[in-house]
Amino acid sequence: MTKEFLVDQIRKKQSFLCIGLDVDLNKIPEHLLKLEDPIFEFNKAIIDATHQFCVAYKPNTAFYEAYGLKGWQALEKTIDYLNKNYPEIFTIADAKRGDIGNTSRMYAKAFFEDLGFDSVTVAPYMGKDSVEPFLEFKDKHTILLALTSNEGAFDFQTKTVDHTELYKKVLITSKSWGNSQNLMYVVGATKAEYLTDIRKLIPDNFLLVPGIGAQGGSLEEVCKYGMTQNVGLLINSSRGIIYASSAEDYAEKAAEQASKLQQSMTVILRNQPKCK
Repeated sequence: MTKEFLVDQIRKKQSFLCIGLDVDLNKIPEHLLKLEDPIFEFNKAIIDATHQFCVAYKPNTAFYEAYGLKGWQALEKTIDYLNKNYPEIFTIADAKRGDIGNTSRMYAKAFFEDLGFDSVTVAPYMGKDSVEPFLEFKDKHTILLALTSNEGAFDFQTKTVDHTELYKKVLITSKSWGNSQNLMYVVGATKAEYLTDIRKLIPDNFLLVPGIGAQGGSLEEVCKYGMTQNVGLLINSSRGIIYASSAEDYAEKAAEQASKLQQSMTVILRNQPKCK
């Protein structure tokens, strides 16, 4: 999955929507709990109902690891189903990994080779040697946490170090790492006011933007300040789509919500001069 192919899919679908597959057994329809693998069956139905409205899916691995071996097997089946049936979809392992070099190399192997994800989220706190093992995979993408949407982001990310905010240090420094053209960055939708400065530092990299909807982020504000000529945005929505209904019509209702977001994105793309 090259960046050029991803941009092409965005143009074709008139969508830059990423759907988060954060499966909580306490929230999915009760009738699924009777099945052998309720997590996978839930994901499969959501994917089949919404794939035409999005360009990416993002399973948060914590929601699978929490259920032990069965959860991990459900994740494996989910990514395998996506890769076989919808290979045009960009896949993101939201794992937030990042450790010493040898450990990061194993994480990269697990997500890129064994599971077959196109990308993985990585925490940059431990620096270059913890991230470059992911970047060694030339046809894969590493998504660094830069400025997140949670309240605690202000504890460290916006603090000034040598007259520069820490999140900006992450952006500036990471550009010097090997294969940095395959870096993407997480920037929360609730931090839209920071996007002007962010785009001055990384004008062409894709941003994965969580926080639209349930967390209060504005799609229009994010696009106004963060969009590039190649769009450069993947807007994530999880709960607002996959839990639109807890009844047997859950997939249909998820599709309705995904379609609404896709339609909003189509309007923005048509009215955004820089994207024409």
